[in-house]
Amino acid sequence: MSQCLRITCMVGRARELLYSIVSQQAEELEIEGMIVPYDEKSIRVVACGSKEKIEAFLDALHKGAADDKLKSFEVEPFLKDRDYRGIFRIVE
Repeated sequence: MSQCLRITCMVGRARELLYSIVSQQAEELEIEGMIVPYDEKSIRVVACGSKEKIEAFLDALHKGAADDKLKSFEVEPFLKDRDYRGIFRIVE
């Protein structure tokens, strides 16, 4: 079963590092979606994939938060509004 989430992350100084971590996890777990800047202090991630892979993706973000790369994040269900064509994009 497929699941999509919208994740808003508050980031500190490590925005580029976070982009790298999120995109690496998305590639490893075959997650499709995108990461975009939301405002000066946060980014928004749209992630779609199987329920198991999305849960593993969230676990990686929780670990990043515990390692203090993220200040906080908010997760909400998301209805897929476009075809991400099986890839994960970084939009700047």
